[in-house]
Amino acid sequence: MGPPHADEKETTQHIEELGGSQRQRVYVPGSPEEKALLRKIDMRLIPQVWLMYCMSYLDRANIGNAKVAGMEHDLNLTSDIALLVFFIGYMLGEVPSNMVLTRLKPSWYLPLLMLVWGGISMGLAGVQSWKTLSVVRVLLGFAEAGFAPGVMYLLASWYRKNELARRYCLFYSGSSISGALGGLLAGAITDNLEDAAGLASWRWLFLIEGSATCAIAIVAVFILPDFPLTTSWLSEDERWLAQARIEADNISATAEEGHWESFKSALSDWRTWIFTLAYMLVTGAQTIQYFIPTIVGTLGYKGTAAQYYTIPIYAVATAGIIVLSFSSDFCKERGYHLSGSTAFAAICFVILATVDNAKLKYAFVALAVGGIYAACPITLVWTSNVVSWPAEKRAITGAWVNALGNGASIYGSFLYPKQDGPKYVMGLSVTAAMMFAASINALVIKFATKRYPLRVPQVEDSLDDEKDRVSV
Repeated sequence: MGPPHADEKETTQHIEELGGSQRQRVYVPGSPEEKALLRKIDMRLIPQVWLMYCMSYLDRANIGNAKVAGMEHDLNLTSDIALLVFFIGYMLGEVPSNMVLTRLKPSWYLPLLMLVWGGISMGLAGVQSWKTLSVVRVLLGFAEAGFAPGVMYLLASWYRKNELARRYCLFYSGSSISGALGGLLAGAITDNLEDAAGLASWRWLFLIEGSATCAIAIVAVFILPDFPLTTSWLSEDERWLAQARIEADNISATAEEGHWESFKSALSDWRTWIFTLAYMLVTGAQTIQYFIPTIVGTLGYKGTAAQYYTIPIYAVATAGIIVLSFSSDFCKERGYHLSGSTAFAAICFVILATVDNAKLKYAFVALAVGGIYAACPITLVWTSNVVSWPAEKRAITGAWVNALGNGASIYGSFLYPKQDGPKYVMGLSVTAAMMFAASINALVIKFATKRYPLRVPQVEDSLDDEKDRVSV
């Protein structure tokens, strides 16, 4: 047998120093042991966080279904303030939450967040005015804030760079699946629970979905892993191998820096800001999700039918997420995939703003939403791939990008005012412009990060084999 590969020697030496092991261990990429470990982690981690994210999006976006089901009339809603304020709490909570997560057990912390926001979601069933609705939505945003960036941090602590996009896309597909599920549930509840026990059907919507969230949170405590070196249901050899894999890819999974030093390092890095811009453009466009039931209604579908006709749109979005992310991992490339997806969505929005045929508009709504949804996970995975070290800086950068990106949803909430219906030319035009800008920005990021890569310890000696690299 020939001498060990350069990255194997570096990884072995580093892990032995961390673990204090006396026997020589060599990390061999693609070994049967590694494949078995990956299957074990995949089965425990991916389905659980996917289900949790389904409920996260269901609980934040069901306000759109509730409005169509009668909440708008019952609470005399005349603006989208309640929709907007969710993102205030969401922006404020993300970075502090990820800073805390680096020091705690994810198997407890993430389900705790879920339990809290599930309870708050159930509380929405009792609101009697738009003011109370707005306050509860702020709390809901704050409670949900730490989950998505926390999962991104957790996944990037377990998977190598060229494995991450397809895993994260499966997790992120929960957002589009929840859109379809939300329409299905809303239609069923509207049909069967109106005035049941004296409650309006939209109140039952919040009660049923919130209680399901709480139940799933309790189960998650017994399934989720912690970090590679601290997961109790792995053997010592499995923990060593899990840590060796990510160390070989220049990814840090242990927080060794102080909170303040990591925070300053993240915010002083230009990469943080260029990825923030990328995600702001994409998520600003993604606010169309809150108006899909309304837009579908303008095409002639009313009541329960409008709820059901949102389902195919989210099915297309799910397909877009999976196809683009798997292709990105397979090709080991991010920039052209993001640029192409957003350019495609921009063209679809231009067509939507200029045609009147209802069936044609419905088809291009589905395609446009698919392009947006596909772009979101690629942007976040790319951020984690580029800013991969040190661990807490990666956590803060990911949370910062996600927080300010979702902040774009604040002004995005005003893109589709009721008086602009049924064509919504302003909203569709602005969304098209954001997608064109996102496409150009992706090419700028690709050039800049390739020209000025992040320097990490031992990067010159690791990953010499080009097949393991992920191109920016």
